[in-house]
Amino acid sequence: MDASGSTDSEGNPVDIGSHDPRKDVVFLEYEMTMWIYGILEKHWSKIQRQAQSKTYPVHRGIAEVLTGLRITPEDVKDAEEKAGIDLVHADPDALIRFCREITRISKPMVPIGNKVDQAPGEIIAALKNEGFLFASAAGELALRNAAQAKLIRYLPGDPGFSLVNESALSPPQKAGLGKIAEVMQKYGGTGVQQAIDYTIRRLLDLIVVYPVEDEHKFSDSKGRILPDAFLMKRGSTPRDLAFMVHTDIGKGFLYAVDARTKMRVKDTHELQDGDIIRIVSTAK
Repeated sequence: MDASGSTDSEGNPVDIGSHDPRKDVVFLEYEMTMWIYGILEKHWSKIQRQAQSKTYPVHRGIAEVLTGLRITPEDVKDAEEKAGIDLVHADPDALIRFCREITRISKPMVPIGNKVDQAPGEIIAALKNEGFLFASAAGELALRNAAQAKLIRYLPGDPGFSLVNESALSPPQKAGLGKIAEVMQKYGGTGVQQAIDYTIRRLLDLIVVYPVEDEHKFSDSKGRILPDAFLMKRGSTPRDLAFMVHTDIGKGFLYAVDARTKMRVKDTHELQDGDIIRIVSTAK
């Protein structure tokens, strides 16, 4: 969202501070809710007829309709409980409440206030109370371009940067980098990588696992060090990793090796964040 309040709900530029970014969050959630409702409503008459049968699993039936959105029967049950409704006898208003909850459960959102360097203090304070994170995407882009040009030393997520070739910078470039440095000092970085990390680590609770072919060199068959990184649900196993690498490798899974300890691990072993794993499979 535009934390500076200089973009209205239609995407048009307006005066700084004249639009409340919190309205954008409400609007987005409403649009997603009604989108899911529209999908479900098309099938609702059929679902209700089938629900009259005691053998029909209504939660599974709804999940099948929404399977393209990666919504599970467990998500459906949780949303039904949070909405305080009975899906078998739900009217349109109750169904909309259900769709709002299923949106929040299956499609969690992190509100991020962009253009924080231009945002008025009162808007920043209001957004903080709503749990917003803050970022300067333009600042991040400028730093990446400067780093690529070897003018500065910077990696995404760093709390600051250092000049490498100050003599090659023009006065406007120096001034721009100075303003970016002020934002980074205040917020601990540009906020872009921090927002990604927050989403992955805290909101989605994912871990990073590195599959390798050579557990001694931490490399693939071409000698590339840690060539891949997979985001996985906490609680995943080596067998889950094998299927993520390739379905055939998962089907032919034999065992896994922890590249750090050089020891075999069971297929039921719970992977940890940062694990480096070699998968041994009948598939090549």
